Amino acid sequence: MSYIWATRGHRWGFRFLSDGGQSDPLPAYDAAFADADDSLNVCHRAGDAVALRFADPLGRRDAAGRVIPHEFVLFGELADRVASVADGLAVVWPLVEERYAAQWDRNDAGGFA
Repeated sequence: MSYIWATRGHRWGFRFLSDGGQSDPLPAYDAAFADADDSLNVCHRAGDAVALRFADPLGRRDAAGRVIPHEFVLFGELADRVASVADGLAVVWPLVEERYAAQWDRNDAGGFA
């Protein structure tokens, strides 16, 4: 399953935590979210990909008190399984939940995985 994942942590800024196997995830990310609205909860099909955004399910906020959004670009089978934010929470969040829990309060989230 392939996905791009961008978010921020308690003490680190917005960054890509998964690159979806792409050397530069930014173009695919920008293309997927280009026609999506700015709502906190978004599920938007963009061609063969799905742009998915939702607030941190545990209600975590960064050091400045801002809601932490998780933004994904889903490809392949994963994109086929997600047609709503609720689907994304059920299908995608379990894939990243433990990794995020281990990193969200660090000073630096590290690179791609």
